[in-house]
Amino acid sequence: MSVVCLSSLGRCSAVAFRSSAGMVAVRYAQTAAATAPQPRIKKFQVYRWDPDTVGDKPRMQTFDIDLNTCGPMVLDALIKIKNEMDGTLTFRRSCREGICGSCAMNINGGNTLACLNKIDTNTSKATKIYPLPHMYVVKDLVPDMSNFYAQYKSIEPYLKKKDETNEGKEQYHQTVEDRQKLDGLYECILCACCSTSCPSYWWNGDKYLGPAVLMQLLYFDQRDTDGKPHCLLAHFFFLIVLKCITSLLLLQGLNPGKAIAEIKKMMATYKEKKSASA
Repeated sequence: MSVVCLSSLGRCSAVAFRSSAGMVAVRYAQTAAATAPQPRIKKFQVYRWDPDTVGDKPRMQTFDIDLNTCGPMVLDALIKIKNEMDGTLTFRRSCREGICGSCAMNINGGNTLACLNKIDTNTSKATKIYPLPHMYVVKDLVPDMSNFYAQYKSIEPYLKKKDETNEGKEQYHQTVEDRQKLDGLYECILCACCSTSCPSYWWNGDKYLGPAVLMQLLYFDQRDTDGKPHCLLAHFFFLIVLKCITSLLLLQGLNPGKAIAEIKKMMATYKEKKSASA
């Protein structure tokens, strides 16, 4: 009677299994290497400046990113740089959907939102990223928006009623036609891309409100019985005498230049009515 050693058979089976598994692993690695995409290295030149570092001067820093491992938008590249390459890089971001306006910056010479700007896949050409132009810089790609927000506050961008006795007691209804008049105005997210593209705003930023805020001045609502013609009149000089250069930057489907043209016509009519009533 023959006796079979089960323990030796088990060892042989285990060796055979490990051998076959190893061959499969090697073949899988070879297949993966053969099908792996070639690296697409893109250079990003980013404006850097840290006021807290003594002696630091504004400079451009270059980062190499493989587009195969990065999202499609410039904001994706900046997030990748901050998370994987240089955690000191500073920029603003929030919604990533073109709604908040936080990631407004100058990319390849144009003001835009980094979350909406697609990366140029031409790897032979570097992408240059700067903060919004003609504004004080807090750090790296973060501009100081204090003056811009102060100008926005100065126009009192909210509904005002001359008679507030019924405030909170009833709804202020609005017709469909009047609501449609606000299209193209209310969508502004105050990213300041258009204002910082305007040469008149560069030269007179302390007095001239700029296209973004002026467009909000045109945001007239029939429920606002107080009106804002006095605010418009105060800035009429900068619209007419300085020959405001209407911004051609179209972002989010808005047209600040058209809004400023409407303000000019409105102020001309206002001055005529005021002269006739005097």
